[in-house]
Amino acid sequence: MYLNTGHHLTYCTNIHPGETWEDVFHQLQTYLPSLKRKVSPDQPFGIGLRLSNKASEQILDGEHLNNFKRWLQEQGLYVFTMNGFPYGGFHHQAVKDDVHKPDWTTDERLTYTVRLARILAELLPEGMEGGISTSPLSYKPWFLEEDDSKIKSVFNQSTENLVSLVASLLELKQGTGKTIHIDIEPEPDGLLENSKEVINYYQQWLIPEGVKVLQESLGLTKEEAREAILHHIQVCYDVCHFALAYEKPAEAFAKLTHAGIKIGKIQLSAALKTSLPKNDVVTRGKLAETFACFAESTYLHQVVELNDDGELCQYPDLTFALQHIRKPNAVEWRMHFHVPLFTQEYSGLQSTQEDIVEVLKLIQQKQLTTHLEVETYTWEVLPEDLKKDLSESIQRELEWVLATIKNTQNAEDGSAGRSRAHAITPR
Repeated sequence: MYLNTGHHLTYCTNIHPGETWEDVFHQLQTYLPSLKRKVSPDQPFGIGLRLSNKASEQILDGEHLNNFKRWLQEQGLYVFTMNGFPYGGFHHQAVKDDVHKPDWTTDERLTYTVRLARILAELLPEGMEGGISTSPLSYKPWFLEEDDSKIKSVFNQSTENLVSLVASLLELKQGTGKTIHIDIEPEPDGLLENSKEVINYYQQWLIPEGVKVLQESLGLTKEEAREAILHHIQVCYDVCHFALAYEKPAEAFAKLTHAGIKIGKIQLSAALKTSLPKNDVVTRGKLAETFACFAESTYLHQVVELNDDGELCQYPDLTFALQHIRKPNAVEWRMHFHVPLFTQEYSGLQSTQEDIVEVLKLIQQKQLTTHLEVETYTWEVLPEDLKKDLSESIQRELEWVLATIKNTQNAEDGSAGRSRAHAITPR
């Protein structure tokens, strides 16, 4: 839905199982019309569409795409953003690090993403830019024992494919008039997992290599090529992921903006966290039992540990981290588990909800992006006592975001009013 703050708000449909187009469309028909009636009865409601590779091929067969466009119009729905990170199955199977396959070194990832862009260009309303989130190039642990030449090869091949993607997006814009940007999504253990690594990649690889290629292949000037890259390759700022990197939203936004890197989409998501009391083995044991309830076999749940010297230690999954919860110099844990936004307390654990509140405040002070997407995809794998009706949960998440935006607006207005009331003319 379009908000008076200038943002489109939706939720990501990757929470619904379905790897074929038939399954995806069934899920959309089941949840979207009733949700729109509840949260956006008087205006169109946007969709954050997730299509697997298989579904993206199938929707282009026959009249599926035209039928979908007609259904969207009839229901007062529109698609403005897509999730192109998971290529294959995302539910009812072990996903773990396979979520990064195929990575950006492969033709398969490029072909899939170009196909998504063409689909989005067909669905996107006139006068609106579309965005597609994608993987952070590859998965870092795959290369921990490789030499520098292998890492450089991964960056080089990924860059070649992303620059080829930019050329395809420029061609798509020329043919359709639609602007599509691809939004790289940093995450724990991704080849790019924080603002520093993203900026380094742009400055050392994407821009210098991309500018040369686009100048030679398309005859663009250096500045035109640079602008094309920065406009069509943006960042998906997942609030949970950046909280796990211990990056404060204002600082991360400032760094990316200073480097000329745009934020194509903000995914509103929360991680789990807890303080680890010093010299309290009993409490840490109880915390371990609570965390263990979140251990499951579908997704990666990396844990980032803050030590008393300010250093961070990262574990590739919760099961590995639990062995170290009694480490004496560890003072806080944060875990990659997209928990519901609307509460901060989870059976004695807390969430990074405050980062979402801060982000929603910051985007009203500066137009960092126009795309907001709630991304809590773990409903199926939550501990049983936290599972609720999915339709009600989606509604509750969106209403929490709307209420939080309203509260921050009121706080800003009140602050401005108090500021004016206390203004004193110098004498």
